[in-house]
Amino acid sequence: MECRHTGRLLGLVLAALLLLGSLPYLLPGYQLRLFTEIIIFSLFAVSYNLLLGYAGLISFGHAMFFGIGAFAVANFCNHISGIPLLAAVALGTGLTTVMGFLVGCLLLRVKGTPFALLTLAFNALFYAIATKWYPVTGGDDGLIIEPHKVNLGIAVIDPSKGPDFYYLTLIVLGAAILACWYFTRTAMGRTVVLMRENEDRLRFLGYNTMLARLILFTISAGLAGLAGCFYTIFYAFVSIDALSIDMTTTVLLMTFIGGTGNFAGPILGVGAYTYLQNLLSELTDSWPLIMGVLFIIMVLFTPGGLVGIFKSLAQRFARRPGSADQ
Repeated sequence: MECRHTGRLLGLVLAALLLLGSLPYLLPGYQLRLFTEIIIFSLFAVSYNLLLGYAGLISFGHAMFFGIGAFAVANFCNHISGIPLLAAVALGTGLTTVMGFLVGCLLLRVKGTPFALLTLAFNALFYAIATKWYPVTGGDDGLIIEPHKVNLGIAVIDPSKGPDFYYLTLIVLGAAILACWYFTRTAMGRTVVLMRENEDRLRFLGYNTMLARLILFTISAGLAGLAGCFYTIFYAFVSIDALSIDMTTTVLLMTFIGGTGNFAGPILGVGAYTYLQNLLSELTDSWPLIMGVLFIIMVLFTPGGLVGIFKSLAQRFARRPGSADQ
């Protein structure tokens, strides 16, 4: 039974990889850019779900790490002559991870509502700094970058070309998402979930819950920074909107729409949110109002998100007479 389940999972993974690898040949340029954006925000939402869905920490300041990564890679590309693009991404991600550790040391002394409010305050602080720190952020004007080509020896990737950047994004961010999935299966990942359910018991058993939360917070910040780096490269531009409260609200909506109780939920939520926003924005300028109403409806009636809806439908289908014999 276990072998059958493993074989089925491997088959699905291979089919998904084949489909994703063939998208540049199947989709027009605009649709491919939309799908590239979905991959970038999928990592952002997955990193947020590590805090919300697995650790039970609701943050209103996750965009500050997304923005730090976005501005870091822009400055490295603009001010360090000849720096390889992936090196700039690595430095931007590393800087964001360090900032995540430092901020986490301050924020994780509290939990619940005080933690959520402090994340909001820190995000507002970073946003105010970005607004005034013109040499680094460009202020309200933002920064324009010209991403360098990536020489892999056997091939040269040009980020300005849609298919090239799609494959780069798929490989790097796809690997990061798979690493997040693996983390949730490790002893550390399971400890975080148990800590969310009963932290006092874990502390009684000798676990350092403060350290576990700090490690998770730091990893989540670094992943958000990595997504921010690719966000800047994707648009060849970054503004202070990258670390605004609106950006945190966006990733919060994506995560809730997909479902926080499942690893794939945020990815599904990002896809649904992105395509729905794109469709509604072409029909009306009031699309944020419609998205807000849909979000309220989902929170009230489908707290499990889209994943919860699909699970309910699957259970109903399984209970149908004769379904067990098929």
